[in-house]
Amino acid sequence: MSQTLENKNLRNIAIIAHVDHGKTTLVDGLFRQSGLFRSDQKVEERLMDTMELEKERGITIAAKNCSVKWKDVRINIIDTPGHADFGGEVERALSMADGAILLVDASEGPLPQTRFVLKKALDAQLKIIVVINKIDRKDARPYEVLDEIYDLLIDLGANDEQLEFPLLYAVGRDGIAQKTLEEKGENLHVLLDTILLEIPGPSHTDDAPFQMLVSDLGYSDYMGRLAVGKIFNGAAHSRDSLVCLGENGKTMDLKVSKLQTYDGITLKDASEVNAGDIVVLAGIENVEIGDTICNREAPRALPRISVDKPTVSMKFVINDSPLGGTEGKYVQLSRIRERLLKETLLNVSIEVEENGTQEGILVKGRGEFQLAILVETMRREGFEFSVGRPEVIFRQENGKKTEPIEKLMVDCEEQFMGLVTEKLSLRKGRMTNLVNNGMGRVNIEFSVPTRSLIGYRDEFLTDTRGTGIMNALFDGYELFRGDCPSRFTGSIVADRSGRAVPYALFNLEPRGRLLITPGELVYEGMIIGEHNRSQDIDVNATKEKKLTNMRASGKDDNVLLSPIKPMTLEQTISFIREDELVEVTPLSIRMRKAVLSGQKRHLLRSAKIKKQTEKK
Repeated sequence: MSQTLENKNLRNIAIIAHVDHGKTTLVDGLFRQSGLFRSDQKVEERLMDTMELEKERGITIAAKNCSVKWKDVRINIIDTPGHADFGGEVERALSMADGAILLVDASEGPLPQTRFVLKKALDAQLKIIVVINKIDRKDARPYEVLDEIYDLLIDLGANDEQLEFPLLYAVGRDGIAQKTLEEKGENLHVLLDTILLEIPGPSHTDDAPFQMLVSDLGYSDYMGRLAVGKIFNGAAHSRDSLVCLGENGKTMDLKVSKLQTYDGITLKDASEVNAGDIVVLAGIENVEIGDTICNREAPRALPRISVDKPTVSMKFVINDSPLGGTEGKYVQLSRIRERLLKETLLNVSIEVEENGTQEGILVKGRGEFQLAILVETMRREGFEFSVGRPEVIFRQENGKKTEPIEKLMVDCEEQFMGLVTEKLSLRKGRMTNLVNNGMGRVNIEFSVPTRSLIGYRDEFLTDTRGTGIMNALFDGYELFRGDCPSRFTGSIVADRSGRAVPYALFNLEPRGRLLITPGELVYEGMIIGEHNRSQDIDVNATKEKKLTNMRASGKDDNVLLSPIKPMTLEQTISFIREDELVEVTPLSIRMRKAVLSGQKRHLLRSAKIKKQTEKK
């Protein structure tokens, strides 16, 4: 008779935290104190942030694995992203875990992204350890934060067992954890001991055949495609002949060419792997995330990893501007398509849709930030292309149009509350909760359409003078709330090619905010500024001052231009309108009209006005 056993020599835990709550720093402390490094060894900070973009932004974008050894037990740590836009990473990371550490800032408390990942962990019935971090902050409020954590767990439908969580306090930066606020911690040993005591070892059926769920993919120049995942049952050896069960039950034979397990942040070869292990397996090419690798004699599929559907789409097209192809290494649509399809193999929440023509490729994702990170990554790899404005994906339910809705949490000073509320109500937002703690700041909760938030973040920071905090969380689909303005200003568009001249730019400054500096190359249809009024304006940015041989009575005025703050990729993507594109190259980010010719744009505008008049 089959028995359910537990692997006592192993623990698989995920770390859940909002952006900037100290997750990666805490993992650094666990590395150092578990004996992974020598005491005199120089170690880089934030080891788990392996991507260049992660180090720059201080956020986790891709879920990653590592392990530490404590009291002869191997603890596999799964680092999950803290941003809801990378939710696909969260879902597949949690499929490998048996427990989770919920890390919460002692001042900020649980924020929307904490809620998103925690909901997934509770649905997976994972055992939770709560760690209130940064208790050394001057504005720390650990008791109130603990109450907020209980409220959040109850709100998410946690059962009695999940509400009886072990609680620790920490200063992750200093590598300290303690059981109470009064005691003075010296190290993270109490956290490591709590993991061994509270998190169960991975369970498996003693006589079940080998089963491994593929949760991640990798690639090696020497071994080809790599499948990463947790073994749910059985054991496997190097050179074993297995079978991969794909979607819709299709099978592929494979021979294991190499097995590896995590040792710290590196991989080590293994001749045998057992139930509960998180392994990297080489020997199959056409594997996908969610597939099951199992014995040929008894092939049984595990439940596939399910991810929430994309809510935002963006069009990728070739860069056909006059400056196109001068700065990028890969400019052909076929190369762009190939790179995007490769991304879908590694990221389950990205979808690529193409119409078989040269018009472009539609990429769907979980949010504008996720798509912006993809664009920035491709740009750094040498790709050159243009992208359109992010657009939400509408659905038809019972014959009615529905749209994605976000739960928006705003933390701002009391004096800005009226302005923020007014701006969000114009964007079809509805206030659902307001908390004023009497300390000068307010917490407001809104229900806002996803499309209304595209491009709002910069406006929000301006309105709150940089002191506001805004976090959004996908809250399902609701009936379409009607049209709302996306941008109240027009674009200042260059009407000819050449180099921008200081004299011309100086005379254009009263028209709006300029986005280019003197000496920059411009072309017809390129957006060089933001117009004060709602309509677009075509201007000559290359116009020089007419010189005469007559001596002036006084010396000419020096041209002094206002300083220009370059727009980031995210700002340009959220700034453009439906008829505009962002030109992305390894060296530059420019904005332009989709139709470059001013004459053609005028004809299209006239035709649109005529059509609207006929409808009325």
